[in-house]
Amino acid sequence: MSDTGEEWQVARRRKGAARKSKPIQVSSHSSCCQEQLDIGKTVKRIRDTVSELRSEEFCQLWKGHLSSEQLLVAGSAALSKPPENRDTEATTDQLGNRRDGRQCPQLECVCYGLGSFSSCVSARFQLAMLLLLLDAGQIPLRDCSVYDPMFSSGERDVLRELGLTVLTENEEGKHLVTKPTLFYLMHCGKALYNNLLWKNWSTKCLPLTIIIGNSFTGMMDRTIEREFKRDYSYITQAVSVCEEGQLPCPSRLIDIFSDTAVITFPTSNLNKLPQSTWAEPPEPKYQHCPDLEIIQRETKS
Repeated sequence: MSDTGEEWQVARRRKGAARKSKPIQVSSHSSCCQEQLDIGKTVKRIRDTVSELRSEEFCQLWKGHLSSEQLLVAGSAALSKPPENRDTEATTDQLGNRRDGRQCPQLECVCYGLGSFSSCVSARFQLAMLLLLLDAGQIPLRDCSVYDPMFSSGERDVLRELGLTVLTENEEGKHLVTKPTLFYLMHCGKALYNNLLWKNWSTKCLPLTIIIGNSFTGMMDRTIEREFKRDYSYITQAVSVCEEGQLPCPSRLIDIFSDTAVITFPTSNLNKLPQSTWAEPPEPKYQHCPDLEIIQRETKS
């Protein structure tokens, strides 16, 4: 998220004012300026920000969620029990190791919409927090894929230098999970969340999905109910079955980390919905959304 008009971001707001993503626009940075980005200096600035955040009390609380039972739900959901052992409940310790000797699958991570972190302080702090969360969750840097259509080539080089994997295709959030996956979606457009839910709309995939991003309940509260249900039907349905854990944010960083929650989808909640809920979910079209808040991939003619 950036202060410079980058997409998938939130504008600064007055207390009590509704969030509204900025309209899609091309970055005003010149390509030659972006090409001249000092990789080493930018990496150092990011690591300095990591060190600054590490000492913050609220950061410790965020990191605690990555070793809590809340996130271990996804790891446990990926383990299929042999029929003869279904009556034996295997528990996990704080590192995700099952006490029956089997290990929970390693989390992967996908980050969308980070913004221009080389020029925007907010985006740099959000990237630094991502790196801290990866460390807390013991997620290898190479297992974290990042994408923002507004990244410059220099910023992509910085991310690779940090050890992250840079995606080359605009997935529009339509990323199918095959193992427990943490999605880091700070102040992204509602369509991105909706697309992610649609792509994983099943009792098999949603329990493997963990989101650190804007509260679904908060999104609904800030939008006209009729329009929200029409345009973002998957978020609307998910509100009743997901579990949200609000993450704290100090007042001085309110524009960077406010309204952030850990969102999970326990299987027990999903099973309460009728089976018809999961039958052939239609792909979102957003025909009534002139301001979609995300940059869509270019269609080939």
